[in-house]
Order: sequence, then C-alpha cells, then structure tokens
Amino acid sequence: MRTVGLFSGIGGLELGLEGAGFETVLLCESWSSAAAVLRHRFDAEIVGDIRELTALPTADVVTAGFPCTDLSQVGRGMGIHGDESRLVREVFRLIKGNPPTWLVLENVPNMLHLHGGAAMHYIAAVLDDFGWNWAYRTVDSRHFGVRQRRRRVFLVASPSEDPRGVLFADETLPARRMLADAYGFYWTEGNRGLGWGAGVTPTLKGGSNLGIPSPPGVWVPKEADGRAIARPSITAGERLQGFRAGWTAIVPRTGERWKMVGNAVTVPVARWIGDRLRDPGLPVDVPIQELPPGAKWPAAASSIDGHRDEWALSERPRAFRARHNLASLLAAYGSEPLTLKATSGFARRLKASRLRAEPGFLAALDAHIEAMS
Repeated sequence: MRTVGLFSGIGGLELGLEGAGFETVLLCESWSSAAAVLRHRFDAEIVGDIRELTALPTADVVTAGFPCTDLSQVGRGMGIHGDESRLVREVFRLIKGNPPTWLVLENVPNMLHLHGGAAMHYIAAVLDDFGWNWAYRTVDSRHFGVRQRRRRVFLVASPSEDPRGVLFADETLPARRMLADAYGFYWTEGNRGLGWGAGVTPTLKGGSNLGIPSPPGVWVPKEADGRAIARPSITAGERLQGFRAGWTAIVPRTGERWKMVGNAVTVPVARWIGDRLRDPGLPVDVPIQELPPGAKWPAAASSIDGHRDEWALSERPRAFRARHNLASLLAAYGSEPLTLKATSGFARRLKASRLRAEPGFLAALDAHIEAMS
C-alpha cells in the first residue's frame, strides 16, 4: 500500500505507517531543516510548498498533520482560517483531484473547541460535500509506550470504507497506577499551571521561532542535589516521541531539533493507525447518541453516509509497556541540570501562585538552586 505524506515534518506519521508495511512514495515539507531529515531517513520524493503541488501520485493513504499554529491553546488563536492552519484546504484540493482510499489528519484537541469548534465544522463540511465517511478520536500518546502525555485528535476519512473500523476497534481498560520514579513539569510555567505528570513529561513543545529550545523539566527525587531537577537531552526527546535516538542528528542546531521533535506525530500512535488501516476491525461499542449539526464536538465522533454519532471512547485504544520509565530514560539518553536562572524563576512564580505541588517538590527546587549557586 502506497502513502503520501503532506506537512510531513520529520516523518512521524509516515514512519509509523512504514512500520505497518506501507510504502512512502511522496513527502511534502516546506521547512528546509525538516526536509533534510526526511531526505536522510526516507527513500521517497521530497517536495516543498504544498501550495505549489499541482497533483498527487496515486496512493492508498494520504496523511496530513496540518499546522496547529492557529489552533493550539498556546498558539495565535486565529483558528482554521489563520495563515497557517488554513493550509488544510490544500489537502482537500489535492485529494479531490486524485482521491485515496484513506485520508488521515492529525491536530490538537483545541481544534474541537476553539471558536465554537469552527475547525472541525469546516473539515466535516468539506468531507460531507465530498460524500466521504469520517471518524475522529482523541488519543493520548502516553498509552503507546512513550513517557510523554500528548493528546491529539486523529481523523480518518474515506470515500468508500468505514473509518470506525480503524479508530474505534480498540479500547483498553486503565492500567493499575504505579508509583512514579520521576515527575515532568513545564519550568516555563508556574503562574497558572505546571503541566505536571507523574512518570511522564508534559506535551513536548516546538519551542520559539528563534530556535530557542523549551524541553520540559523533570524532577528525579532519587538523584543528588544539583541533578534532581533536569532537562531531557534532545536524544531523550526523540525517544519520548517514539523515534530512534539521533533521528534528527543531521541538523546541527539543537533548538531546531527540539522544534521539529515537538511538532512531530508520535510514531507508535501512527503505527497503531497503520495496523488498523491494513486490518480494520469492528467498533468495540455502539454510539451513545446522534450528533446533530451545530452541536459541540465530543472527544470522538463519526459520520457514516451522512449520519453523525457521538461515541464514548477513552484516549487509550492500546496500552503498550514502555521500555524505560522516565528516570531510566533520562539516564540512558541523557539530561542536563536545569539552569540556575530557569529554576529560580520557576520557583519564584510557583511560590507566588496558588498552585499545589507534589510534596517535596518545592524543597527539591530550593536544594537545586542552592547546589547550582
């Protein structure tokens, strides 16, 4: 089965599909650094600006993790018609001329809520006009064997097939909670939130447009003062997204590498979708109610032959065991102490806020500051 990747980034979606047996024939990415990674890692044609692409080769699957810049909670807030997120319309232009069997879209959950869910209303309207079936589901990467909390919406559509057999055929019960060995947090926050994660990092971010990296912080209580408050290395960041270590090493600037990794699709999630595209199953449940036009978008929904339904599905279709816990991942792939300036600023903001921290965390911050002084 042949795959075309649009807005490919560093190829997370395509790498996952290749793991499921797909062949990548075309990748489209306008950022030169990310395109360099694609050329280094894939045996496929690489093209640039999607707006200059006149047609797609015949393919079974077209993927598009289209820009979230205007849809993200930390983005511009311009919505689906913002300068970057509006480029999803180029995907529809291209597949209209040469429809694949499957379309896979990926973006942030805020697309379901921003401006009354305008992004999802637009996408659904286009697919309905095409006469395609579609389904989407919110999924969290932490259930796929990586130590990162990362919620994303995946939408699968088809002119002929039932996408519920791809996204709704798996459901896993919550795992027994384990004592965390490390805790992830956003050291850039501290006023209104922590991004706190027991045993996982918060969602990796792309960083600034200036190339300044912003990896999450991690508290490893068993480490000595001066090492217990750390930042993952870029290699650890690649592993947190399911790429093999050094995937982006061809790019020399660490800030650019973090931006690419933070913008990527988690590889094991893409592999799950690829497995189900090759072998669709049956929905694990039935819809809970009809979804009328104009209703708020739930976490999962479908439209089959124009009939919309809401589904009560979790964000954990699969549950894979992680190779490393968070502390051992940092030990295996590297970390560095959070700087004195970053730690001091974060601690000051946290102490002035009303946020509640894990017992011992504030004391660990103070000990780190003293050790780094």
